[in-house]
Amino acid sequence: MILVTGRTSLQVLAHSRQAAVGVLTCELQVDVLVEELKGLLAGHLPPRRAEHTPQQLMTAPHLRVAGIVPGASMPRRTAHREIDHDGLQRAARELLRALGADVEDEGLEETPRRVAAAYSELLTPRPFRATTFPNEGYDELIVARAIPFHSLCMHHLLPFQGVAHIGYLPGESLIGLSKLGRVVELFARDLQIQEQLTTQIADWLDEELEPKGVGVVLEAEHLCMSLRGVQKQGAKTVTSALHGLVRDDARTRQEFLALTTRTSHDH
Repeated sequence: MILVTGRTSLQVLAHSRQAAVGVLTCELQVDVLVEELKGLLAGHLPPRRAEHTPQQLMTAPHLRVAGIVPGASMPRRTAHREIDHDGLQRAARELLRALGADVEDEGLEETPRRVAAAYSELLTPRPFRATTFPNEGYDELIVARAIPFHSLCMHHLLPFQGVAHIGYLPGESLIGLSKLGRVVELFARDLQIQEQLTTQIADWLDEELEPKGVGVVLEAEHLCMSLRGVQKQGAKTVTSALHGLVRDDARTRQEFLALTTRTSHDH
């Protein structure tokens, strides 16, 4: 089955290489449509797309049966990531050797395996479904404050961790509150920089919910700044991404920032 949606929509149900066209909805230019039909009738079907596992669909809830191309709005580096566990263990062993460690030491015997397992866990989001509900007239801000998160700095492979504050002014849909934390984790379990992580969360909510406004503020301490370099322990970096009315309407923006600022002081 080939399904393309958006401004150009084409639905073709193919049961074999000599497939008959079951359903065809087309808004493509005529010359493109003709070529597609010729290929189908001649039995020259394009290669079948790999089916997505339930886990892939759950970790990327924006991959819906509406036919969005797989990975279209996933983080660029995680859309098709496959972690090579054996390769990770070999790399960890070589790193230990490069550091001058005795890899035959009893205490280091299981270290490569543990390192591989740890990085795999840190870079693999847990599956979830983005549950939404119809909005029956609520028109004020919804804010989830101080959502804990951790991620890996792409420059040093050291963790940074902190809290996320997420708010949105709903349109026609509401999202389950727990899913706001899941969305943070979806993008945080990656090789990241904080600025990009902030915008990815805001963009995802904007695309999925089509709200009237979105605000995301992240506060985090970076171990690449605390343990090395300037070694300023306790220093926190704050980033924000504001969309729609949360950005353009002064009262809404002030309300959102006041809520997140209060949380920051309390925290």
